[in-house]
Amino acid sequence: MSKQFDVVVIGGGPGGYVAAIRAAQLGFNVACIDEWKNAKGGPALGGTCTNIGCIPSKALLQSSEHYEHAGHAFADHGIKVEGLGIDVAKMLARKDNVVKQNNDGIAYLFKKNKVAFFHGRGSFVKASEAGYEIKVAGAAEESITGKHVIVATGSNARPLPGAPFDEENILSNDGALRVGAVPKKLALVGSGVIGLEMGSVWRRLGSEVTVLEALPTFLGAVDEQIAKEAKKAFDKQGLKIHLGVNVGEVKSGKNGLSIAYTDSKGEAQKLDVDKLIVSIGRIPNTIGLNPEAVGLQLDERGAIVVDDECKTSLPNVWAIGDVVRGPMLAHKAEEEGVAVAERIAGQHGHVNFNTIPWVIYTSPEIAWVGQTEQQLKASGRAYKAGTFPFLANGRARALGDTTGMVKFLADAATDEILGVHMVGPMVSELISEAVVAMEFKASAEDIARICHAHPSLSEATKEAALAVDKRTLNF
Repeated sequence: MSKQFDVVVIGGGPGGYVAAIRAAQLGFNVACIDEWKNAKGGPALGGTCTNIGCIPSKALLQSSEHYEHAGHAFADHGIKVEGLGIDVAKMLARKDNVVKQNNDGIAYLFKKNKVAFFHGRGSFVKASEAGYEIKVAGAAEESITGKHVIVATGSNARPLPGAPFDEENILSNDGALRVGAVPKKLALVGSGVIGLEMGSVWRRLGSEVTVLEALPTFLGAVDEQIAKEAKKAFDKQGLKIHLGVNVGEVKSGKNGLSIAYTDSKGEAQKLDVDKLIVSIGRIPNTIGLNPEAVGLQLDERGAIVVDDECKTSLPNVWAIGDVVRGPMLAHKAEEEGVAVAERIAGQHGHVNFNTIPWVIYTSPEIAWVGQTEQQLKASGRAYKAGTFPFLANGRARALGDTTGMVKFLADAATDEILGVHMVGPMVSELISEAVVAMEFKASAEDIARICHAHPSLSEATKEAALAVDKRTLNF
């Protein structure tokens, strides 16, 4: 007999596990299904983000940044390092331990909140008066029924046509996190978030990294002024970034890979490398979900069709995160998960897409929220801009990292903040102030008049807000 639940969540990634916990907090009897496995075959909650995405990549970025500082920056501080080396196996082991801590933390939260966990792949079987029957294909097949179902199955890496992932030489984000030795030459196809972050890791450890980007502009979604500043830093670091290229045949051989491509001038080129990381976007994951069994509607991309409230084409079936429209960001999925749980409870959950922050954890970091200057120009909205460089920030000088700037965009008439864009040290943390300000529809002057601690990187935020009114104090 099928076990009955008020809410069944399919997927235990950031959106799914948060939705399950919030629904349990609201008094529902909740189950969550997830099939991720650890090295021993046990459950590994947290989805792509925890297992092969956000968390492990940040662990490797931290390790590689320490290594680069030891090799290059410590001398300026009077710290002498002799015989510097890298133990890649130990670095990967630390990364795996960080992942396990997060896996275990989610399992603990499920127990704390009395969320029933089923280890396996969930798929629709049929609709009934009791709700929707879901098959769990795991070590032992089970059947559960949910009055409400939240689909949070995430996304998968998009392969390069004609060059499928083998996770040995042609790598997705998964394989890129498991490279056992520093490749001498590494290529990235696509200059997206994942590609740049993984390229940064291996470049710091000694790889010669080449980026092949099809678009004619670098980081087209980023404010143009910020993207140019970031590219200058990456060029200086030694990343070889080629824009406007068309990648052709990729041949694997005993000694690595040969990549044929045409450059921005239309001329044929060839690049020989040891490893290739493909970062050309992600596709919604509905593999094995069996949506046709209940008539769940998908769009032409394979994403589940939802309305503004994450309702699907079926009553009491919801979908969130990467498997639906909108930015493929873990924190967007989390917000949608909370909102859907609250909507099921009759509350008014809300997600503001205009104030979802974006971060690229390279060095310098890149972060932004709201509209870019090119978007404002295209829309015809009158605006004012203000910038402040970290070069003029006392804390940045003390850190020895003065690359980048903070940029404010505000309405020309009302001074309402329309967008904040940053490139520089720790801007992943600084962007939250801008998100709060925009949620409360603050003006640039509001930020300019708030006292910021001295010396701190956040003073660059205050100074950029002052610059909107052309009255910076330290530049």
